[in-house]
Amino acid sequence: MAELKVNFHVTRYNPEKDPKPYIQTYSVAVNDGMTVLDGLHWIKENLDPTLVWRYSCRMGICGSCGMLINGTPTLACNTQILHLSQTDITVGPLPNFEIIRDLVPDLLSMFEKHAAVHPNIIRPEAELTDRTGEFYQSPEELEAYLQFTYCIKCGCCMGACPTLATDVRYLGPMPLTALQRYNADSRDEGFKVRAQVASADGGAFRCHYAGECSRVCPKGVDPGKAIQLLKRKLVLDYLHLANRKKPCPKLEGPGHGKLLPNMTAPPRTIPE
Repeated sequence: MAELKVNFHVTRYNPEKDPKPYIQTYSVAVNDGMTVLDGLHWIKENLDPTLVWRYSCRMGICGSCGMLINGTPTLACNTQILHLSQTDITVGPLPNFEIIRDLVPDLLSMFEKHAAVHPNIIRPEAELTDRTGEFYQSPEELEAYLQFTYCIKCGCCMGACPTLATDVRYLGPMPLTALQRYNADSRDEGFKVRAQVASADGGAFRCHYAGECSRVCPKGVDPGKAIQLLKRKLVLDYLHLANRKKPCPKLEGPGHGKLLPNMTAPPRTIPE
């Protein structure tokens, strides 16, 4: 395929000198197979070395290059230019976040909310001091939460969320999906701790179920489903109708849960 010239309409913003973001247009030489991330590199190398964005793996794994491309939050490294347009591409930072510079969003608020939902397995400390066993989990129990583990924290779902656009207190789809991932884990006993966060103002019941979070997820995670499952669990627990989680048996003896010498991380405990 012959080389094409595609116009990249890129959001630019340097808080040290610009009163507000503006659009700058670049004509990019595009070949078949080039991604939006490749196009940004071409601009930086050939037209404007001051352009700034965030990226790392270039393989859709790290989530660093999440940005708004032709109106949709997605990964620049996974998006081929000519699959979108042969004439014009618009590129901006993820919505619902402050802009650090150009295409770089400030994701700190998302990670603070993620930390607030206790995204780790919680069990009584006494059970975790004995490191010679392991907690058994069936394939069916793994399947209950496996999909939600594929989240790469790229922030695309947060950028697409209409609720978050109007209420910064809302936890958002990524933290709530992480919360449900651990609630659904048969090895976890921290539901009561997380329920206080999930049912508070800004929690799961702020979700209007627009479904945009699930539509834009580049890894096929379904945050909308996770939030609806979480809502159901919270309501059933409030009505004292929730099924109690079966105890997760701990297997003892040789070959079970042997720790390597360098595995010295402190055990997770139930917060007070």
